[in-house]
Amino acid sequence: MSASVLLLVGDDYEDLELQYPRLRLCEAGFVPVLAGQAAKARYLGKHGYPAQSDVAVADVRADAFRGLVVPGGWMPDKLRRDPHVLELVRAFDRQQKLVASICHGGWICISAGIVRGRRYTGSLGIRDDLVNAGALFADAAVVTDGHHVSSRKPDDLPEFLRASLLVLGMP
Repeated sequence: MSASVLLLVGDDYEDLELQYPRLRLCEAGFVPVLAGQAAKARYLGKHGYPAQSDVAVADVRADAFRGLVVPGGWMPDKLRRDPHVLELVRAFDRQQKLVASICHGGWICISAGIVRGRRYTGSLGIRDDLVNAGALFADAAVVTDGHHVSSRKPDDLPEFLRASLLVLGMP
């Protein structure tokens, strides 16, 4: 199985919630691959940090990756309207591969219809959205429910990555 992990990227991503996981995954020996709505496109984070996508979401298959990381920011609100993004997230879930979302990243999981009956956390700003979608909300730094890992905010990133790496099989 590939050692690659997919990270979603788009304009107004939360800078730390993309860059910190990307770097931690590299440290752990994984190959982070950034997927945006276009391949080789330049996207700016909320605080202006640029990131370039490696591939277009429409060209990605979940079976080529070990897991998925969905950063927050305002990016998820746009990406959750893309049917390719939603089907890709559902494929990771069906294959029981890591689906890790932080902050507003949970919006994409909600729109993909994969949170019902699962313990989840996220930004308090999407708490009602998670609950209304059937998630069991917990206000915690990290929540792991099977192959799903979720966190609330940038301050939770160390716990988020520790839990995500455990799901990926790293001690």
